[in-house]
Amino acid sequence: MEAASGFQLILALVVGIALLVWLILKTKVHVFLALILSAAITGLIAGLDAGQIAGTISSGFGNTLGNIGAVIGLGVMMGKLLEVSGAAERMALSFLNLFGRGREEWALASTGYVVSIPIFCDSGFVILSPLAKALARQTGRSVVTLGVALAAGLVVTHHAVPPTPGPLAVAGLFGVDLGLMILYGLLFAIPPLILMVLYAQRLGRRLEPDDRVVAGQVVEEAPSEAAAARDEASLPSATAAFAPIIVPLVLIFANTLTTALSAEGWWVGYVKLLGSPVVAVAIGLLLAIYGLSREASRDQVIQWMEQGIASAGTIILVTGGGGALGAVLQASGIGDYLAGTIAASALPAVLLPFIVATIVRIAQGSGTVAMITAASVTAPMLAGTGTNMVLAAVAATQGAMVLSYFNDSYFWVVNRLLGITDVKKQLQTWSVPTTLGWATALVVLLVASLFL
Repeated sequence: MEAASGFQLILALVVGIALLVWLILKTKVHVFLALILSAAITGLIAGLDAGQIAGTISSGFGNTLGNIGAVIGLGVMMGKLLEVSGAAERMALSFLNLFGRGREEWALASTGYVVSIPIFCDSGFVILSPLAKALARQTGRSVVTLGVALAAGLVVTHHAVPPTPGPLAVAGLFGVDLGLMILYGLLFAIPPLILMVLYAQRLGRRLEPDDRVVAGQVVEEAPSEAAAARDEASLPSATAAFAPIIVPLVLIFANTLTTALSAEGWWVGYVKLLGSPVVAVAIGLLLAIYGLSREASRDQVIQWMEQGIASAGTIILVTGGGGALGAVLQASGIGDYLAGTIAASALPAVLLPFIVATIVRIAQGSGTVAMITAASVTAPMLAGTGTNMVLAAVAATQGAMVLSYFNDSYFWVVNRLLGITDVKKQLQTWSVPTTLGWATALVVLLVASLFL
C-alpha cells in the first residue's frame, strides 16, 4: 500500500468525524453503528485495504472490551444493588452527620461525589432528591441550592471516576493505568464541584421552584421524627454502604502503588491479583450482594443485577465501537501524522481531547458518548507526543461536562424533580453550573499540564 499524503489523512479524519456526527444527529442509526461506519469510511479514504479495515475494526473492538468490558458489567451490577438497597441514602445521612447543621449543601455534594462513582447520576439524583427536599423543609434552606449541590456532586464523578462506564471506557481507550485514572479523576473533580456548589448557594437566594408541586407531588410538612427514625433504621449500616465502593478503590490503588514502586516479595503477586480491576470490582460486587441484600431472596438479587447489566449493553457496544475507530485511526497513520503536527505546535496537547469532547457533547447531549468519541479520535494522535496520557484521558472526560441542556436527559431529571418548569430558570438551574464546572476544569487542566 502506497503511503497516504498528509492531505489525504486529514481529509479522512475530517470526513470520518463529520460522518459520525451526522449519523448520530440526523439519522436513525445507533451510535455504535455510526462508529463502525465512520471507522470503515475513514480507513478507505486514508488508503487502507478493505480487508485490512475489517480486521482492524474487529481487533480494535475486541482489544478494547477485553480490557474493560467485564469491569463495566460488574460495576453496573454493583451500582444497581447500591441503588435498591438504601446504601445511597445511608451515605447521605453519614455525610450530613459529618458536616453538621448549616452545611447541608456540602454534605449532599459530598454524597453525590461518592455515590456516582458506581451509580449513574440520573439514578442517583432520583434516589437522593427526596432527601434534599426533606432537608429543605426541615431546615428552611433553599431546595434549589440543595438540589443543585447534590446534582453537581453526582455529575462531577460521573464524568471523571471509574468504574463509571464513561471514564472507564476512556481509560481503556487511552491505555492508562486504572488506579491513576481513578486518582486523577477524584482530584480533578473537586475544583469544578466547589465552584458549582458556590453557584448553587447564590442561585438559591434568588430562584425557587415555579410552584409547590415537586415531581408531581405537593410539598408536605416535614415528616415526624418517628417516621424519620423508622426510615433510617431500615437502611444498611454505613460500613456496609461504603464498603463496596471503598474496598475496590483501595485494592486498585494498592496495585498501582506496588507497580510504581517496583516492589518485590511473595505478597506482590497477591496484591496485583486482588488489585486488578476485574477482581477488585468483583470483590466490591460480592460485598454489595452479601452486605446490602441480606433480606432479599436469591431470585430478587439476581433480577436486580440483570437489570443493571441490561443498562450497560449500550455503553459496552459504544466503547467497543470507539476502540474500533481508534484502531483504524492508528493503523491508517492518521494518529502518527497528527501526533507529529501537535508535537511541533505550541498548543497544549491536552486541549485536543477536551475540545473534541466539548463539541460532541454540545452537538448530541450525551456526556458518555462525547468522552468516548473524543478518546477514540484523539488517543492515537497523542500516543507519540510525550503527553501525559492520564491527563489527556481526564481532559476527554472533563470536556464532556459542558452545557447540559435540552438534549441531555440529566437536564430534565434535575429540573423536573426540583419543580423548575420555566425555561430560563431551567437553564440557570443546570446549564449554567455545568458550564462553570467545565470552565473550571479547563483552567485546572491547563495549569496541571505545565507540571505533569
